[in-house]
Amino acid sequence: MPGTPYPKEQMHRIVYTKLTEQQISEKLRPAISSGPTSSSPLSDVLVGKSIRIVTDGGPSLAYTFRRNNRLTLAEDGGKSIEAGYGALTLDNVAFFSHLIPGSVRGYAVVYDQNTNLATVFDLWFCGYKDNREVQREIYYGYVDRSGQEPPKGRHVATNRAEGKAYYWKQDNGIETLEFYPSAAYSNFVELSRLGGELGFCGPSDYVKINDDKYIYTRTECEFSGTFTSYAWDANRVEQVGVRLGFNANDALEYYVFRGKGEWLGQLAQFEKFGDESGNPVPAAAPGQKAAKGARRVYRPFETMPKMTRAEVDAVCAKHTSAFAPRGISPGAQTSASSMAGNLGPSTDFLVGKSFTLRYDTAPAMEYRIDDRENLQWRKEGGNWTKARYQAFESTPGVVLFGHLLEGEPNHDGHCIVADFDEGLVTCFNGFLNTPYFANEAGVKIHFGVIETDGLIPPKYRRHVLTDEMVGRAVSQNYAPGLTSMHLYTTPYSLSWIIFTGTDAGGLEWSGPANYVKIRDGLYFMYWLEEACNGTLGTILVNLHTMRDVGIGYNCGAHGLNMNALGAHERLAGTLNVRKFYQVKDTGGIVL
Repeated sequence: MPGTPYPKEQMHRIVYTKLTEQQISEKLRPAISSGPTSSSPLSDVLVGKSIRIVTDGGPSLAYTFRRNNRLTLAEDGGKSIEAGYGALTLDNVAFFSHLIPGSVRGYAVVYDQNTNLATVFDLWFCGYKDNREVQREIYYGYVDRSGQEPPKGRHVATNRAEGKAYYWKQDNGIETLEFYPSAAYSNFVELSRLGGELGFCGPSDYVKINDDKYIYTRTECEFSGTFTSYAWDANRVEQVGVRLGFNANDALEYYVFRGKGEWLGQLAQFEKFGDESGNPVPAAAPGQKAAKGARRVYRPFETMPKMTRAEVDAVCAKHTSAFAPRGISPGAQTSASSMAGNLGPSTDFLVGKSFTLRYDTAPAMEYRIDDRENLQWRKEGGNWTKARYQAFESTPGVVLFGHLLEGEPNHDGHCIVADFDEGLVTCFNGFLNTPYFANEAGVKIHFGVIETDGLIPPKYRRHVLTDEMVGRAVSQNYAPGLTSMHLYTTPYSLSWIIFTGTDAGGLEWSGPANYVKIRDGLYFMYWLEEACNGTLGTILVNLHTMRDVGIGYNCGAHGLNMNALGAHERLAGTLNVRKFYQVKDTGGIVL
C-alpha cells in the first residue's frame, strides 16, 4: 500500500509481489505470440472460419481463425492484428481466448454455435492499483450472419447457479472444490495447489447459456489477482475454460483447460421464486458512476488499521470495553452489539458459583461469580481480578461466557463453553500482538475440565475438534435487515456471505476457523477475520433450537472490545465435502 513499509501484500499468509506494468507487459509477450497453453489437444472447430461478433454497447470483433492456434482480429473495423489463441469445445459451445499484441489486454469468448449467441470477456491488467489484478468487462452479443436477422435473445446474468457446489479436476491435474453460495461471489478450495486447508473467496459472474449450460468467472481480488472462467454443463459436470494471472512465484499462468467433476449438492436460495436476477449487487456504490469493469469487491484489508504493538498497547490502555451497552435485545436486559438484535436473554446460571477451569495446555483459572454481569478471576494461586462478563445457557447445563483478562501483556480475552453436566470446558483464548499486525487477533484452543463442589470431572474425556459441521451452510439473522450465511468449507476455515435486500447472496469473505463438538447438535466454533478487520468471532451453534450465541473480540483504533452476538438460524443445506478432508491436530494455536 502506498506510504506503508510493506513492499508486498499478503492474504492468508501468502505473499504476492506488487508487479509493475512493465514487468507484466514483459511477462505477457511470449504468451501473446503463442497463445494459451493446453494439456488437452486444442480444438480445430473454428479453423478456416471468419466470424464477426457484435456486442451490445461494446466492441465489434472480426476474427479469422487460420490454424488451431493462430488468428487475426480487427476491433471495431480497425487494423488487423495477429495473435496466438487456444480453443476448446463443450458440445456446441466454443470457448477461446487470446491476448492483444503490444498491450496488457486480452479476450475470452464463449460462442454458442447453435444459437449464434456470444459472450465476450474483455480482460486487462493494470486497471486497478494492484496491477496484477485482472479486470473484466462483460459484453453480450451475437455472431453476425450475412443476410440473417440478429438473434433477439442473449446470454444473461443469472442466479440459477447460486447454491451449487462442485469438485473439479482439470486435464492438467489441478483439483479444486468450488462453491457458488452467492450470486456475486464464489468460494474455492485448492486441493492440489494448497492442500485443501483453507477456502478463499473472489467476486464472480454467473451467466446462463441455457438451462443446462452456464458460464462462471472468478477474480482472485485481494489475493493473487488471477482470473478464471469456464463454461460448464450442469448435467454431465464437464467444463472448458481459461486461467490468466500470476502465481506466487510471479510466473504467468495462461492456459485453457478441460475438466470433469462431481456435483456436491445444492444449497437453499432465499430469493422469491421467479427471481433469476444475476445482478444482486450494484456495480457501483451509491452515488458513484460505474466505470468500465466496475464491480463491488469486498476489500476489508484496505480499511483495516495496521497497528504496531506500541499502538495496540496505547489504545488498549486508553479504551477497553467488555459487553458495553449498545442497545437492548428484545425481551432481555442484556448488553448487545449491532449483531445481537436476536440475542437471547443472559443467564444467572453461574451467579453465586465458585469453580476452577483446569486446562490441559494453560494455567488453571479460578472463578467467583458475583452477579449476572460481574465476576472475579485469577490464575490458580494468583490475585483476584474483577471483570465484566456475560453468560448464555444455550442448552440446559451448557453455558457460554466470556471476559477480558486485565493485565495480560497481549490483552487476552477468554470465550468459554462450560458443560456443567459433563464437567468439560473449551476456551478460545483470543490475544493480540500477533506477528502479522499487532491488532489482528490470534487464538489458542484450550481443552479441560470443570472442578467444583458436587461434580467429578472426567479424567480422560475432552471436547474434541470435529469435521461434522463441514459442508453445512447456516444462515443467521442477527437483527432486522442484518442477515448473513456461514458456509463451512473446510475443517480449518469458513466463509461468510452477506445477503442483499432481495435475500440473494452478495459479498463474501473467508477466514481460518476451527470447530469443537460440545454435544450432538451443539458446536463451538471460531473464525479469524484475517487480513480483514482482525476480529476473532466465536459462536455456539445449537442445531436443535436453531439459535446461536457468541462473543466477538476485536481491537482497532477505538480500542479493545468484547461484545455478545446472537442470531436466529436456518439450515441452508449440506454439501458432500467431508470426504475430501481429514482433521489434523492443529496444536491448539493459530496465529
